[in-house]
Amino acid sequence: MSTGTGTDTVIRTIEETELADWLLGVHTGFLVSTPATKEEVEARRESTDFSRTQGAFDAGRCVGTFRSFAQRLTLPGGTAVPVSAVTNVTVSATHRRRGLLSRMMETDLRAAKERGDAAATLTAAEYPIYGRFGFGPAVSVAAWEVDTARTGLDRRRSAPECGGRLDFVDGAAVRELAPALHERVRATRHGVVDRDERWWRFATGDLPRTDWTEPFQVLYRSPDGSVDGLLTYTVDETWVAKRPQNTASVRDLVAATPAAERALWHFLLTADWVMTVKTGPRAPDDILPLLLPDPRAARITTQADCVWLRPLDVPALLEARTYAAPGSLVVEVADPDGYAAGRWLLDAAEDGASCTPTDRPAELSLTAGELGCLMLGDESAVRLAAVGRVTEDRPGAAARADTLLRTSRRPWCPDIF
Repeated sequence: MSTGTGTDTVIRTIEETELADWLLGVHTGFLVSTPATKEEVEARRESTDFSRTQGAFDAGRCVGTFRSFAQRLTLPGGTAVPVSAVTNVTVSATHRRRGLLSRMMETDLRAAKERGDAAATLTAAEYPIYGRFGFGPAVSVAAWEVDTARTGLDRRRSAPECGGRLDFVDGAAVRELAPALHERVRATRHGVVDRDERWWRFATGDLPRTDWTEPFQVLYRSPDGSVDGLLTYTVDETWVAKRPQNTASVRDLVAATPAAERALWHFLLTADWVMTVKTGPRAPDDILPLLLPDPRAARITTQADCVWLRPLDVPALLEARTYAAPGSLVVEVADPDGYAAGRWLLDAAEDGASCTPTDRPAELSLTAGELGCLMLGDESAVRLAAVGRVTEDRPGAAARADTLLRTSRRPWCPDIF
């Protein structure tokens, strides 16, 4: 595939022999001045689908990059659907405003639709870029910094109060035991995406990476012996006047049960010499502050969009998820690219949902991006209507959409991709 841009720049899929040059383009776009090492290139080669990896080339130099990969996204109710995860999107500063991203995105979305992907997903480095391509922020993220001395937690407790146990483990044990744990969590929490073998190898230092610091890794086992939780963190060691001022930074905390989640947080927040805990990306409604006798010990440091969703197959998305209450709604979706466009009748019942084209009058009109905002239950149609981003064609339709679509817990995605 090769597409001219009206200049000397050509967009095409890359060859394996061009991977190092392409990665240099990625680094340049993200303001990293050094090229990828030979080890990084080889590690990336085994995980790259070159048929889904595009480059924009001008006079032999890669000035734009774009890649996607297969992903499974969990919807409300626990069903996972196939989506196309977009990543490594860059355009060098020397080649901005030439339509390079638009052309690469058009090619990738068309291929995703032809494959039968229900949607495309991405995590946006910058907010204003992706709305024009039909994406909407569907999952939010928050992070806290906790002053452990102020939490009020019982530091005398030496073991989980539920009778479980905590053990430090190495990377090999994490690679063996944690994937099944993550799959259990993914099946119960909407917004979570799958992690393949390479993800776990990368996260445990089994693949070359220049930014690697060996973390502490703790598994929680329930009283019956099942692995129900994983905590991975690093510690920045600082002492002032013979007093510890250490900061623990969470890389990963996944828990299949509330008991495991409580035990792992209590363990880290009461660890000796740890004065500050940085939680890393968590759900905006994470239970962490509620665990603390003094919730003000947790200061929120990040509250922002995380995963963006671009609907490609509206019936596939709406029929796969569950709903808070039975009901029906006719939505008119505007999509200049045509993938999600149409007037759709959503009929949700306790035993499942149907979504079919209809000639009935629209009750709620919105763009594909706004539908993406609502799809996982995080955003409110009433709020969007208040700022003119959706239109109520029938009074009360936005409130009815919220009754159907919103969820008791907000979606969460622990991964940035």
